[in-house]
Amino acid sequence: MHYTWLNWSLFLLAIWTLVFMLLGDKQRRREMLMVSLWTSLLGLTEPLFVPAYWNPPSLFNLAQMTGFDIESLLFAFGVGGGAFALYNLLFRAKDASIPVVERRSPRHRFHFWAILSAPIVFGALVFATNLNPIYDAVIAMLVGGLAALYCRPDLARKMFASAVIFLAFYFLFFLTLIIAYPGYVAAVWNLKALSGILVLGVPLEELLFAASFGFLWSGIYEHFTWEKLITK
Repeated sequence: MHYTWLNWSLFLLAIWTLVFMLLGDKQRRREMLMVSLWTSLLGLTEPLFVPAYWNPPSLFNLAQMTGFDIESLLFAFGVGGGAFALYNLLFRAKDASIPVVERRSPRHRFHFWAILSAPIVFGALVFATNLNPIYDAVIAMLVGGLAALYCRPDLARKMFASAVIFLAFYFLFFLTLIIAYPGYVAAVWNLKALSGILVLGVPLEELLFAASFGFLWSGIYEHFTWEKLITK
């Protein structure tokens, strides 16, 4: 059980590699890699979640000694690319630059704040409330996603579809953990501090995370690059 978190993260990276190869297009692969690299930095927030949300045995016992661990960086890398790329893989969407005139729309006056809204809300909730950090994260991502939609309503289809797609993917992915390591959830997750609701053994909070993460993160690249999607 000591290497479960590492093995699970490596399995996610194997899936990431498969999706990366299936994308085919070099530009799409470059985008997926870029999003994953930036998302991996979210793994540095792990001390906020250990042990408040969970307390997984980690490589070199880093999580227990420092709050940080290598597995979180690998996991964040994998989920970031997955949330971004699965929609593109399924619908073969293409990018097109948004004209400068369109960027001057009144909605885009708040573009900068829309991008920053998720980390700002998360930080405010962490310091101002006693909520478990997983709920802080879910709320922040939902707020950030809605703010992003206000500025970029053209991404609505991708964001809502990605929320469902990534939720389904993550649920099936989590089931592999339950099947391979029975009892791991009860041993590692701080269920007493959560809702205690399990869906086929998967904590409800993990599913809320997946849906909100897929909703926000699927369109993050387009927000930074001022690109829009064209589906066939």
